[in-house]
Amino acid sequence: MRQKNQTEEPQIKDTHKTISIMIEIADALNRTRTLEEFYRAIHKSLGKLLNVDNFFIAIYHAEEDRITFPYSVDQKDGNLTAIDNLSQTSSLTAKVINAGMPLLFYKEDMENHTASENKPGIGTLSQVWLGAPLKIKNRVTGAIAVQSYAYRNMYQQCDLKILNIVSQYIALAIERKESDEAYKKQRKILEKILLTSPVGIALLENRIFKWVNPEMLTLFGYDKKEDFEDSSAEMIYESHEKFLTAGDTIYSNISNARRTQIEATLMKKDGSTFPANINISSADPDNPMAWIIATFTDISERKLAEAEKIKNEKLNGVLEMAGAVCHELNQPLQALVGYSELIMMDQEPGSQLSKDLNAIKKNVDRIGRITQRLSSITSYKTVDYPGNKKIVDIWGESEF
Repeated sequence: MRQKNQTEEPQIKDTHKTISIMIEIADALNRTRTLEEFYRAIHKSLGKLLNVDNFFIAIYHAEEDRITFPYSVDQKDGNLTAIDNLSQTSSLTAKVINAGMPLLFYKEDMENHTASENKPGIGTLSQVWLGAPLKIKNRVTGAIAVQSYAYRNMYQQCDLKILNIVSQYIALAIERKESDEAYKKQRKILEKILLTSPVGIALLENRIFKWVNPEMLTLFGYDKKEDFEDSSAEMIYESHEKFLTAGDTIYSNISNARRTQIEATLMKKDGSTFPANINISSADPDNPMAWIIATFTDISERKLAEAEKIKNEKLNGVLEMAGAVCHELNQPLQALVGYSELIMMDQEPGSQLSKDLNAIKKNVDRIGRITQRLSSITSYKTVDYPGNKKIVDIWGESEF
């Protein structure tokens, strides 16, 4: 492989123009909205220094043995996308990345390189190819390259230093732009999560609402966020006293753990109330109430389920007790009926004893009907009883 005078220090054709291009790239970094726009701006600016009819930016993925081309313009091979199994090719871009320095290749150099590597080449051979690494300190993150299919003398040794200086600046700019885009993407994802959350979320400063998500409006029956923003959290409590009590509870708990949760009865815009679970996280350990994030969940259904569970547990207790009473009473009742009938067989009809035994039998039958009623209960209600007590109303509207 023959490289042209790369041991000599090349001179920059126009230092002022090179600096001007770097300023343009810096301006594009802040002006462009996306990486694609930024790459186009780099391409346009670099075109003021070098011929960029064939130009690409390559990003190196070492762990995947791969390079991708987020931006490329090529007269012969169209738009590049990626080179997989990079180490198994004779890619000139890989040569630049591995060397960590700018390299200039002529057509015969490329042919010799492919032959010596005994690996498949990439793309159409050009007359001259010039590439420089995208380098941050000692870490190579990719490369940029230009080439000419028509003119061997399109690029000279002095262009190596131009491209190398610009490429290092571009590397820093791309990293910053990628970080900015990643941050914006994460922020959009977070905003989407907050906006579509099925629970109410609020940011408060000293118990003053500063931001709420749409679910807070639905939960409390308001129409717009402005109804909350810069308003005291007292607006969601039934009274000033309950607002103060909740604040004391939150402060005492959050001062130790920076996180807490409470259950409270909260008030909607129309004055109706609902039970809620409030989860609170503090962002300031020195002043826990300065900035807090709170989530609000309507637990009405949970409360109803808990009440229903308690009701069912009570009903099961009543049914179990009724079953036990019926079982224990039925046997002695049967004995009483049997003995009464035996005694009556020896008595004269109309005798006082016969009348008394008939009375006993009637009451035993009544007790039997009561036990039968008890054993058939599926739901119940209570009635007041002397002595400030309540008893099960077995003859009322209970279901049997």
